[in-house]
Amino acid sequence: MMDGPGRVAPGLALLFDMDGVLIHSNPLHRTAWKLYNQRQGVETSEAMLEFMYGRRNDEIVRHFLGQALSPEEVAAHGEAKERLYRQLMEGRVGEYLVPGVRSFIESRPNVPMALATNAEPANVQFLLRASGLADRFQVVVHGGLVRNPKPDPEIFLRAAALLGVEARNSIVFEDSYAGVRAARNAGMRVVGVRTTHPSLPDADLSVDDFLSPELTAWLGEQKPVN
Repeated sequence: MMDGPGRVAPGLALLFDMDGVLIHSNPLHRTAWKLYNQRQGVETSEAMLEFMYGRRNDEIVRHFLGQALSPEEVAAHGEAKERLYRQLMEGRVGEYLVPGVRSFIESRPNVPMALATNAEPANVQFLLRASGLADRFQVVVHGGLVRNPKPDPEIFLRAAALLGVEARNSIVFEDSYAGVRAARNAGMRVVGVRTTHPSLPDADLSVDDFLSPELTAWLGEQKPVN
């Protein structure tokens, strides 16, 4: 476990969202949705793209392409769009990682960590493989493993339970309003990462990235609650 400033006290766990926290992928997700919607004859507005942040694909597909779609059609559209996203991201994961995230995670090898993301499992596998971070997370919970997507707290509560850590001793890193609400609804502490929104007022702390010095100071102050 890391010593000195930024050390995570024993008894605490770190839970990470993926898109916008580990990887600044939202610009390519925006591009992929615009291209995919265009192929479906749908013009993509800025309001539609704003709806995307922090949402699970079934919600996004229905919002973009129609509520009357069958579950099979929703799944097919989601899979096709995510294949397009991965094609755009192929070979570029390193340049899109959020600054400092790799060293932040790798310098704390004994801290319990989970990945808790609404993302599709294929995207999770792609990112973890390409980033070399696959073995850093003891637990991975993706959107297909929970009934209720963020802002419901289910995904974070499940990740904490699998780590064997109480919700009140879990620190969540999130970039979206829905994700911050989900962590709050779970009774967890929240660090907002300002890759997607300029302000996350409901977070305990907001930082630009994992190199922000205030993150080191804040982490050092956090203690487990019995």
